Amino acid sequence: MIGSQVNILTQAKSYLSSATSAQYTEVVAPLFMSSAGAHMRHILDHYIAIMNGLEIGLVDYDKRSRGGSVETDIDVALQQIAKIESFLLSLTDELLAKSFLLSTEVSIEKKQVETIPTTLARELIFVSSHAIHHFAMIEQISKAQKITTPKEFGIAPATATFLRSNSDSNARKEKCAR
Repeated sequence: MIGSQVNILTQAKSYLSSATSAQYTEVVAPLFMSSAGAHMRHILDHYIAIMNGLEIGLVDYDKRSRGGSVETDIDVALQQIAKIESFLLSLTDELLAKSFLLSTEVSIEKKQVETIPTTLARELIFVSSHAIHHFAMIEQISKAQKITTPKEFGIAPATATFLRSNSDSNARKEKCAR
């Protein structure tokens, strides 16, 4: 599980190494309302929420650094990723099973906060899925900017499995047709 988390952060680093500062901060209007940097900051905020919340026993994904330097400075984003990687690599099975509380707003009509029990492993699974979703948005922004991203960037694990299976199936069909 930790390996998959590190892989997700490696994808983020790969994207960051391919984008210029201008591309990272550009809002490609009217197609998008936010920059790739805003999406990256949002992804990293969720990992940071886990790191901070684990210490106090309460994770709150609604506490974010909107407009912070991670959103506008690639080097700061890379520094943040390095901190997150160090955290992930320090985790043990015992810590992954650790229970704590999750607090988050659940309504767009009014302020409604729910607090529920969860585990570190469950929340890491969530933030990785969340990151992949935002990578898919960054992928679309990148296409509009003519930036090439890694082949697997923004692809969910189950989708990757389907594509591999479909590719294997097509290869077998081609082989049988010969």
